[in-house]
Amino acid sequence: MTKVIATKTRVKDLGKPRIVIIGGGFAGLEVAKGLKNANVQIVLFDRYNHHTFQPLLYQVATSGLETNTIVFPFRKRFSDFQDFHFRLGEVTAIKAEEQTIETSIGSIDYDYLIIATGAATNFFGNTQIEAKALAMKTITDAIKVRNHVIRNMEYALLYDDEENMNSLMDFVVVGGGPTGVELAGALAELKNNVFPKDYPELDMSQMDIHLVDANSHLLKSMSPESGEKAKTYLEEMGVKVLTNSRVKSYDGYTLEFENGEKLITRTVIWAAGVKGNPVAGLKHESIGGGNRIRVDVFNRVVGYDNIFAIGDVAVMEGDEDFPSGHPMMAPPGMQQGKLLAKNIQNLLDDKPLKPFRYKDQGSMATVGRHRAVVDLKNLHLQGFIAWYIWMFVHLISIVGFKNKLFIFWSWVWSYLSYDKSNRLIIDRPKKEL
Repeated sequence: MTKVIATKTRVKDLGKPRIVIIGGGFAGLEVAKGLKNANVQIVLFDRYNHHTFQPLLYQVATSGLETNTIVFPFRKRFSDFQDFHFRLGEVTAIKAEEQTIETSIGSIDYDYLIIATGAATNFFGNTQIEAKALAMKTITDAIKVRNHVIRNMEYALLYDDEENMNSLMDFVVVGGGPTGVELAGALAELKNNVFPKDYPELDMSQMDIHLVDANSHLLKSMSPESGEKAKTYLEEMGVKVLTNSRVKSYDGYTLEFENGEKLITRTVIWAAGVKGNPVAGLKHESIGGGNRIRVDVFNRVVGYDNIFAIGDVAVMEGDEDFPSGHPMMAPPGMQQGKLLAKNIQNLLDDKPLKPFRYKDQGSMATVGRHRAVVDLKNLHLQGFIAWYIWMFVHLISIVGFKNKLFIFWSWVWSYLSYDKSNRLIIDRPKKEL
């Protein structure tokens, strides 16, 4: 079979201003939606053909939700947009002088370029950990984690010696932010409510779940009260929380801390940090701390007039409330995307741009059944009220009515039955343990 290599993206010139958006995450989705009625041509590039609701990746990883409930095809989402084009491909370089981007499927010109490439897992330069630990940034990552967790339980049945069996039944989550806290809590629910029925031959008291964080308390981006309460919830569920603990190395079997202490485990899930995921070709001075793209208060990339960056990949200068950049979470990116769509229209109409001001609507994290923490300005909620708020906010934020319906039913079933319905291994390992 002859390999076909695309040299053009085959997007017809409509004689309208062309807005090229790189990345279909929360930020990119919002700016595209906001341009629906503008007299422009929108071209969206993404490595995947769907939007992923990342806050619920951990539920896919721990068998709580089906994969198709947290993804939504771009073409379906924008099917009623007249001049919208989606291209499946990876953007490899920006040629700002030519107003062109290079992609894995060819090149394309732009009038305005919007970079919304999000964040990548930050292993802080430790290549050994990067090679051996499991990440949690994409739907593919979540499926890998689920396959790995369930397969380890199956393999644990085959060992007589305690060390090998425990290495398969012990799980370490590194990173005490919302992702790490929620993932550790979900694993604890599997241990307490599901695995005893699935694996009656195994002694579940031998299954250890560790949550490790280098900071002195969990949920650093939230209030100390919420962080402490999350720690209490996790410990009540049987999770061993290790704060002020910095990981030094992991070889796939032994996790070593900087203080010399060690844990034996076949599973380390890395949720300890993220970094910006910029596109090659921007000026050196356009890249700031955390590998994020420096932007002004209009989300315009420093050094360029018609290139913008929004969401996790952008670090905004000049914001007194967030001197190190806005939190790398969905709300800032969504707000930036909505405003940028309006500002693009303002540019086309020769009107002044509006500066971005982040409206912090609060933070939240769930630990388990009836266990969650919510920070709303000066109000800190805990327990079942916070849990219901967390479920409601996530449910209404999901793209697609069918997805909302499926997730709601999955949560109702799990609540009534204490069951996780999607305990499937859908691949084969490269080598057996």
